[in-house]
Amino acid sequence: MRLERVWLILRKGSQAAQRQARRCAQDLRSQGASVTTAVSGLGLNPFPGLLATEAELPDLAVVLGGDGTVLAAARHLASYGVPVLSFNVGGHLGFLTHERRLLRLQGDGHGEPGHDPDDTLWQRLRDDRFAIERRMMLEARVDRGDGVPQEGDVASDVDLSGGGDGPHTALNDFYFRPALDELSPTCMLELEIDGEVVDQYRGDGLIIATPTGSTGYAMAAGGPILHPGIEAIVVTPICPMSLSSRAVVVPPGSRLSVWPLGEASRRVKLWKDGAHATVLEPGDRCVLQRGRHPVLMLQLEQSPSYYSTLTHKLHWAGSLTAGEPSRN
Repeated sequence: MRLERVWLILRKGSQAAQRQARRCAQDLRSQGASVTTAVSGLGLNPFPGLLATEAELPDLAVVLGGDGTVLAAARHLASYGVPVLSFNVGGHLGFLTHERRLLRLQGDGHGEPGHDPDDTLWQRLRDDRFAIERRMMLEARVDRGDGVPQEGDVASDVDLSGGGDGPHTALNDFYFRPALDELSPTCMLELEIDGEVVDQYRGDGLIIATPTGSTGYAMAAGGPILHPGIEAIVVTPICPMSLSSRAVVVPPGSRLSVWPLGEASRRVKLWKDGAHATVLEPGDRCVLQRGRHPVLMLQLEQSPSYYSTLTHKLHWAGSLTAGEPSRN
């Protein structure tokens, strides 16, 4: 891998991420690389500015933060084919990130037995000692039927009869929740899959997730966990009022349409990876499908185990008393 241009994306408000970013930038620049540093977080989106002002796309985007920082980078960089390498620095759960010990820079580990001063992170990347995971993304577009996109929505290059807005992208999930706090926190949503009405969900909302996002909000709402090597779409209702409304898994090529139902006051917010996307009125249609571009995520582990990650992050154990796996 070439490392001529690198973007360092660090989590807003994290001093640990700031320190690591300074170290990474100094290390890379000493090796002749061009480095751009940007801060990402709630209310702070650096990617439109970077994509508009930087003369060239980077060879690599290094994310220093938690899952939220990774999700933001994936949403903006997937369509450009920029590989993303992430480390859990200042983050919390870190499902999508590497442990910080793998962020090995020049001088780290000096004096340790068997230490190789040339075995740094950047040298590993230049020697192509990594794998690339192609994680499925989701894409959502809103057909308002009046040809007037809502303020803040992005114009789509896909023709939707009657006009529309989008596309919005997500690596984890899209979900629909009631938009007005002063009303009962429930909504009614009709789901159509490949042209066939499947169900009308009355409850707290609906989650449409990727396998990557199956361990996030969808899991908390009772949905299944899908291995990221499987391409599929998970549909999970949030606290449905009907016992027959259950999570379903559909093929990745499915085309899903969601309509808010009810009175005009029953507006619904669409969220992407926990970030606000847009607001839907009853009569609007949101069309969701597999994204056209997967996100390219670098994997440094020699033999990565998804199940080991689940065990560690979700605190699974063979014995609830010992808190350790069994000897089987």
